[in-house]
Amino acid sequence: MRVIQIVFSPTGGTQRVADTITDAWGQPVEKVDLSDAKADFAAVRLEKEDLVLLSVPSFGGRVPALAAQRLAKLQGNGALCAAVCVYGNRAYEDTLLELSDAAKQCGFRVIAGVAAIAEHSIMHQYATGRPDAQDKQELQGFAQKILEKACSSELSEPQIPGNRPYKKAGGTALIPKADDKCISCGLCAANCPAQAIPKENPRETDSKKCISCMRCVKQCPQSARKVNSAMVAVAALAIKKACSVRKNNELYI
Repeated sequence: MRVIQIVFSPTGGTQRVADTITDAWGQPVEKVDLSDAKADFAAVRLEKEDLVLLSVPSFGGRVPALAAQRLAKLQGNGALCAAVCVYGNRAYEDTLLELSDAAKQCGFRVIAGVAAIAEHSIMHQYATGRPDAQDKQELQGFAQKILEKACSSELSEPQIPGNRPYKKAGGTALIPKADDKCISCGLCAANCPAQAIPKENPRETDSKKCISCMRCVKQCPQSARKVNSAMVAVAALAIKKACSVRKNNELYI
């Protein structure tokens, strides 16, 4: 049984959740990075005996459209799949159901679903420092249950919450921009999952391509890329009540 991660994690929170789960399986892990704009996802080879951890962040209660487009190029070939959505302590809404549906359309056999918490990628005051030690212990427990199911003959599809049709996807309002500290090093352009930053002028951002994933903000060595602070403050206030209570990780199996 090969263990394979298929992950979309622009700022690292989703990757930390994925690593916590697959580390608990105690086997070598092959990785497919859905944020890699240069990758040939149609060339990925999966087999029925593989165990795949498919993990994406929740963007406004939905699977990021870019991740869904790249996932659709994969051929699951009957591989076992645990679908994981990661969110910033507000709500994941239809994300996990949409991810599970997308995995099945690609030919995966979905045997488990996980909703996990990580620090909010824009409003860092929500779920700060998560996944923390408590989260990791809980996720490791989930991992053992998923592995036990994968090794058994009981491979039923879990009942995952959500709605069909899925909620309407929101627009991209928070577009990071460079300030005077930008030295045009090009790191943001090289690593942008959506290729929204031109290499020849990394101070610019194509608002039509940008998905507000915040990778450029996270990776900028000069802290030169930022989103509009007033808009962030308004958005943070709007979700303050929903984020005020610590949410738990959830397993559907």
